[in-house]
Amino acid sequence: MAGPWDNRPPRRPSGGPPRAPRPPAQREARPEAAPRPPAGSDTPRPAHRDELRLYGLNAVNAVFARRPEAIRKVYLLESRIPALKPLLAWCVKHRVGYRVVEEVDLERLAASAHHEGVVADVLRIEPQPLADWLRQFAPGAPALAIWLDGVGNPHNFGAILRSAAHFGAAVLLPARSPLALSGAAARVAEGGAEAVPLVRLPESALAMAQLREAGFILAATVVRGGDDLFAAPPAARLVYVMGAEGEGMDAGLAAACDRRLSIPGSGAVESLNVAAATAVFLAQWTARARR
Repeated sequence: MAGPWDNRPPRRPSGGPPRAPRPPAQREARPEAAPRPPAGSDTPRPAHRDELRLYGLNAVNAVFARRPEAIRKVYLLESRIPALKPLLAWCVKHRVGYRVVEEVDLERLAASAHHEGVVADVLRIEPQPLADWLRQFAPGAPALAIWLDGVGNPHNFGAILRSAAHFGAAVLLPARSPLALSGAAARVAEGGAEAVPLVRLPESALAMAQLREAGFILAATVVRGGDDLFAAPPAARLVYVMGAEGEGMDAGLAAACDRRLSIPGSGAVESLNVAAATAVFLAQWTARARR
């Protein structure tokens, strides 16, 4: 059936003169949603290089809460209109485009079935330099960070961001690390990606020197051979260095740290997943800091 988006001339019935086109049926205006094109008929624009395509209700709402001016385009299912009315009203007020689309369109946009009914193109935030991040701390103020050495799985990264947001930690990214926030990581982070400072490190030796000068202890997290995490002395400023999912931490980097810490367990499995281990390390520091 033709809709208000179909501008083709009416078809002629066979064997008779052409009929005058029938005026389109009048429909009640709906301020909260634009007319919906057929699935796949109007391909949405790709995200620009300086934009990130987010999906998931909490991820999109977190951007709207913290930096709405970064939102460039919103796509949503009709069923999500009630939950996203404040965002859509903001889009109308600030002339930011949004479109009600079909499920298949959201799956294509997100490249995932886990879009939760909404996709948004937003401006990226580049990681800040280490020196800038260190300047933010008052003298003697406690601080916690995670140095990710080789972590690459976006779902692990998202889970780490969620834990970092919960415990108030920053995430430090090595100088040449390709790891960056993605739509998948932001969805798994459930809004936490907007709350976590991302920091770009210089080369390892310089990064360690700057962190130590600022009063940080660097603790390598190792599967075996480290001191018991739960018996280790507290540190007001601490950086946990987390190794990659498969090969673990670089041996040279681990040796250069001030401490080597392990999570004791039953031995039934070799180790925890890097995201689960990160949550344990962060929780332990937080428990010590509150005493």
